[in-house]
Amino acid sequence: MNSSPQTTANVSLPFWQRVVTLIFGLVAIGVYLWILTQLQHKALPIFPQELTLNLFGRDLTLHEIHQKIIDTATTLFVILPLAVFAEMLLIGWEKSALKRMLFAPSASIRMDLAIIIADESRLLRIIGKLMTFGLTAAFGIWVHDRLSAAVGINIGLDFLPYWFQFAVYFVLYTFFDYWTHRFNHLPQFWPLHRYHHSTQDFCVITANRQHPAALTGIFLINMPLAVLGAPAEVLVKIYLSVSIIGYLIHSGINSDWGWFGRWVIQSPLHHRQHHVLEKAQWSTNFGIMPIWDHLFGTYAQAAKADTPIGVDTPYNQGLGFLKDVVRDYVDFWVGLARAGRQLFVPGKSS
Repeated sequence: MNSSPQTTANVSLPFWQRVVTLIFGLVAIGVYLWILTQLQHKALPIFPQELTLNLFGRDLTLHEIHQKIIDTATTLFVILPLAVFAEMLLIGWEKSALKRMLFAPSASIRMDLAIIIADESRLLRIIGKLMTFGLTAAFGIWVHDRLSAAVGINIGLDFLPYWFQFAVYFVLYTFFDYWTHRFNHLPQFWPLHRYHHSTQDFCVITANRQHPAALTGIFLINMPLAVLGAPAEVLVKIYLSVSIIGYLIHSGINSDWGWFGRWVIQSPLHHRQHHVLEKAQWSTNFGIMPIWDHLFGTYAQAAKADTPIGVDTPYNQGLGFLKDVVRDYVDFWVGLARAGRQLFVPGKSS
């Protein structure tokens, strides 16, 4: 029996039906995006750009409301639906994330649904800001401006064509993301990243299962890119591209994507190997682009479609996920304090 990973998606439809489905799907996507564009033009002006609320005697002002609405709508009504549709087109309705989410959600999928609702409603983002003390990439922009002023030139690629800038910054993003991911698997930071690995059932929206206090990306991705002068409009497209990739590699598409998945963009089965139910903190296949895993010795062959995933730490695979958010946050600080004592107090191990 051939035990090698599956190299094609689970497509059972005849070829002509797949072609018809593809054509119909592309037309449906075009109509859907046109409707969203019309709704945006008509609905967005209804909302104010800023809103001041009085809470407990203090004024709270919400800024850039239009942009926040666009960000949330882009995820929920553009990127996520397109990823769900792509998966359904490749593996069929019966095995699709959409059917499982609507009609047969596992406890793990229910948790993913609760997380994405909490995230897009800003609840998790507010919790994240409290847990990370409001840190953002603004410091990186400040450093970039100071460096540019010091050397007398603008540090960046503004002189290059737009799409060349995108390609260069995308590769740089994946390089910084690779090392951020490896950093998150260190014992001190594993409690926060463990939250993402707690999923037991890959679903498109598993990509959103991220601990709100996971701040390493601020310092190891956002800040370096800001220092290097990556334009905001380029970064937005990179983040959108990475979001789509994230949804696809956590999907039910049981494929290793052939040479493309081995060298260009990580495949779902390669990412499943990263989530394997073992010592996940000493994992493999960290990179969005597998080339970094090849270069730095962390590449592993794709897993089988039925390889168990998860962690050995118990999680509430359902709506009670906030208790785990707090528990993992406490574990993170306890581990960091223990590491600090070991570093600064010789012979101190606990």
